[in-house]
Amino acid sequence: MTVLPTRKAFFHSRSHLRQLIALSPKSPNINPNKVLFTTVALPFISSSETETPRISEDKDSSAILRQWGCSEADISQILQRLPSVRNMKPTNLQPKLRVLCDLGLTSSDLVKIVNCRPRFLNYRIDRFLDERLQYLHSLFQSEQVLRKAIVRNPSLLIYDIHTQIEPVVAMYEQMGVIKDDLIPLLVCRPTIIRRSSLDDVKLGIIRKTGVGAGSKMYKHMLTIFAISRTETILEKVTNFEKFGFTEDEVFRLLGLSPVLLTLSIDKVQRNMTFVLGTMKLSANVVLQNPFLVLVNLERVIKTRFHLGGKIDDMGLQPQIKGPLLLKALRMSEKRFLKVFIECHSMDVAEELMVFYRTTKYMSRLAETSKKKTTRKGFPF
Repeated sequence: MTVLPTRKAFFHSRSHLRQLIALSPKSPNINPNKVLFTTVALPFISSSETETPRISEDKDSSAILRQWGCSEADISQILQRLPSVRNMKPTNLQPKLRVLCDLGLTSSDLVKIVNCRPRFLNYRIDRFLDERLQYLHSLFQSEQVLRKAIVRNPSLLIYDIHTQIEPVVAMYEQMGVIKDDLIPLLVCRPTIIRRSSLDDVKLGIIRKTGVGAGSKMYKHMLTIFAISRTETILEKVTNFEKFGFTEDEVFRLLGLSPVLLTLSIDKVQRNMTFVLGTMKLSANVVLQNPFLVLVNLERVIKTRFHLGGKIDDMGLQPQIKGPLLLKALRMSEKRFLKVFIECHSMDVAEELMVFYRTTKYMSRLAETSKKKTTRKGFPF
């Protein structure tokens, strides 16, 4: 007779036992009619000992972010930019934070990432992650530079290597920009990977600027033209022509300062109107001094030009006229005050400083009534 030690109430009936014996390949000779049931005490195993550890499923996303090092202000800003984080499962959020942590990114970096890419935490960054990180490490050649690039453009952890990153890098190398020169550009201009394209019109304009591949300005000019739309480039060239420049002069101006192409049409119009109309400077002066279009009109050009008129009315020296005018506009704030205001007696300097501050912080006409929009993320 076979004796089977069993836990109490394990078998509900003899028919139940027959089914178990029939399904057991190791007990073909057991006769279910000759089985004697005995009850033995087996050690009790609690459910907590059998369950595998869980990854903080009872915590909400705020608690996980707090545990990761985010302050209450950081969490509030993240939730404001991406409200869906509130309902995100811990099993989805924690692996993404772990990836960022392994890269050396901190909670403050996470706030910057979410601010410029609100949906970043919604993407599956674990797809082909090892291959992507290996390529990015070989591209940026430095952990610190890679972290800075990811904070500036978090989509580097999402882009497809073979269809998005490698073709752009190959295009710039073909145009004469080596990888060591391209790395700083990828950091300072996050839109290069996404928006770079070169057509015949862009290449024709680049040739007309006269900037060759051996120039230090070439890589900056090439990237700015590549990420700009052809229609936008032509519109901005036409805008400069309205102020007396020929087409060749505009191209030469862009060759001297390619960053002019990043300015809005309104910014260029306001600066050029004041420089040509109020200051009575010629377009040729602007061609030789592109900073006149770049500097802030209200805080620098207008303020210092009107202060020069005040100094002239008071008969003081030195005066902001002639060649000294352009030099004064290029000075830092500290040096400008030292040269033209602090050099006078205390009462005169105080009068000039009051005039200077009043002019500097005077709001532009209709500026206070203009609808203000807060730009968040990358300026696409």
